[in-house]
Amino acid sequence: MTGKKKTDIRIQNFTTSRVNYKYRAPMKFGGRTVTECYLLNVECEVVTREGKIARGFGSMPLSNTWAFPSSVVDYDQTLKAMSTLADRCAWVCSRYAEYGHPVEIGMALEEQFLAEAASLGKEMGLAQEIPKLATLVTGSAFDAAIHDGFGKVHDLNCYHAYGRGYMSYDLGAYMGDNFKGAWLDQYVNREPVRRLPLYHLVGALDPLTPGDVTAAIGDGLPENLPEWIARDGLTHLKIKLNGDDASWDLERIVSIDRIASGTSDAHWRYSLDFNERCKDVDYLIGLLSRLRERSPLGFERVQYVEQPTARDLKANPQNRMHAAAKLKPVVIDESLTDYESLLLSQEMGYTGVALKACKGQSQSLLLGAAARKLGLFLCVQDLTCPGASLIQSASLAAHIPGVSGIEANSRQYCPVANRGWEDRFPGVFKISGGEMDTSDLTGLGIGAV
Repeated sequence: MTGKKKTDIRIQNFTTSRVNYKYRAPMKFGGRTVTECYLLNVECEVVTREGKIARGFGSMPLSNTWAFPSSVVDYDQTLKAMSTLADRCAWVCSRYAEYGHPVEIGMALEEQFLAEAASLGKEMGLAQEIPKLATLVTGSAFDAAIHDGFGKVHDLNCYHAYGRGYMSYDLGAYMGDNFKGAWLDQYVNREPVRRLPLYHLVGALDPLTPGDVTAAIGDGLPENLPEWIARDGLTHLKIKLNGDDASWDLERIVSIDRIASGTSDAHWRYSLDFNERCKDVDYLIGLLSRLRERSPLGFERVQYVEQPTARDLKANPQNRMHAAAKLKPVVIDESLTDYESLLLSQEMGYTGVALKACKGQSQSLLLGAAARKLGLFLCVQDLTCPGASLIQSASLAAHIPGVSGIEANSRQYCPVANRGWEDRFPGVFKISGGEMDTSDLTGLGIGAV
């Protein structure tokens, strides 16, 4: 598709850089442990039809452990594949000469990024294809830079530019006849909500009590759950579970609930995240049933469940969530890579979606609109995003109506990557009353720089 508006832009002069940050403490999820953040930064120049130029910026961790998990390709190879793919994405962008709106450009580039990923996997001789999710994560910083540049070249926040005044095509062009005549700004607010509940992550390795701390970090930040609750006034907890040991998972939830109740009288809410480790839906149903018997209040506090079983929905049609979703909303996460996967997840009984900036600003906006039209439960989740990537994630959450909460894990695991950002956006990087203050996310472009 080629843009038709006077406000259309063309992209040019992409530059990329990488920065590696070590975690202050390891994070365990999905049976794997992460100890570092490999951050991709992208700058691009955009030009209007009239020749006005501005620079956009995008940033995102290349979280290969999450986006490219593999039993046949090791960590170093998956990271190399995603880093090399970033170079290919820059090359693709440098050759893209069409004018258009950022969503038009972003969706067109996504197709080319996927083609490059397929070719790269063969060239590297990888024993597994580069997953679509890994390609989306790699391409997301480029997409963010384009949206950012578009807003800056027109002197506006990008969320003011998602209607027919700036876009040449309605949502039907991207998601079919059910969206014909509908425009993105019908599902996305121009202004951010003022505050959002923060879901604080409790990783599988995280100390729950002072007695669980075997080696103090000593950097002045909290080192156990009660300290985090007291410091940030937490009210929402995201609990990472193993998914292959129901007794351990149950005890973990009950212990966290006991600590939360004993530390604060907040109106607690929990999300349970299995990172697709449950062998089947019966595991989830059994665990929830046992939790309700053991701790009725703890069960009541569970707001939703994230991606309990394998991410490849087509290969696992038996993993239907209808019965589990009668107990709690079940949210699709790793499986959600496009509108088709959203429809398939709904057919399989999922009742909610987890939006993530790391899947691309363009794709996330479209999926957010689709989820709202379908009446699905909505949340925005993190990739332990620091700095500009957290600003993008927070802005996404603050502009899509109905989002239940947001994560901000970098403050726990990789605060070094947030240095310099806390003073510029204190409401986003410094949590108070268990909430993130998103009222200042009104700057030009995506609003980060």
